[in-house]
Amino acid sequence: MPKSPYRYADCGEMPYDEALDVQRSLFDALLKAKAMNRPTHSVLMFCEHEPVLTIGRHGDKANLLADSLQLSNRHIRVHTVDRGGDITYHGPGQITGYPVFDLEMFGLGIKRYISLLESCIIELLQGYGIEAAPVPGATGVWIDVAEPSKMRKICAIGVRSSRYVVMHGFALNVNTDLSYFSLINPCGFTDKGVTSMARELGYSPDIEEVKRRLQQIFHCRFSALMQAVTPPMI
Repeated sequence: MPKSPYRYADCGEMPYDEALDVQRSLFDALLKAKAMNRPTHSVLMFCEHEPVLTIGRHGDKANLLADSLQLSNRHIRVHTVDRGGDITYHGPGQITGYPVFDLEMFGLGIKRYISLLESCIIELLQGYGIEAAPVPGATGVWIDVAEPSKMRKICAIGVRSSRYVVMHGFALNVNTDLSYFSLINPCGFTDKGVTSMARELGYSPDIEEVKRRLQQIFHCRFSALMQAVTPPMI
């Protein structure tokens, strides 16, 4: 039987701090295994968080538009984290995906990996009749890319990498309360909007079904890559 490309964990509602600690532990374990030339074991986590704002390591804090009182009134914490990208929002109704992967097991570099994340999300959205695409120079997945004045982001992506091990990942707006994005310039953009699957579809899709479909797409894509890299056992 072919080896599974990763272990999948649907973590459900998980505090952001806890998810970050789990990621860091898995990330460090992968780096240690690689340093010792031992087998590595990748993990894909899906989570939903309480309302939080996260700023990447090169993010501009000027893109946080709310003051401390506004944040306190809405019970929102701000985290500066070690990923790429600027500021974004995580909260209920959003699938926050954390692939803690050894990219060498899949024959991937970081650019191809990010492109693959975008492609997986695009395939998922197509299954719901939502046309989406990547935008050069603007990591993530977007709607109406042919009309810049209408272009809006449905999925943010930001990762950390070291020795081809990655953590952090993507945030897909499913049934997300988009009003929270008014507190920031999402991903540093001042001229582009945000959207969700619910807004595009006109109804709220079942988030458990969305997770199931997305996990199947990830499993198919990464299984194919791993089989291409790893010669079959004879």
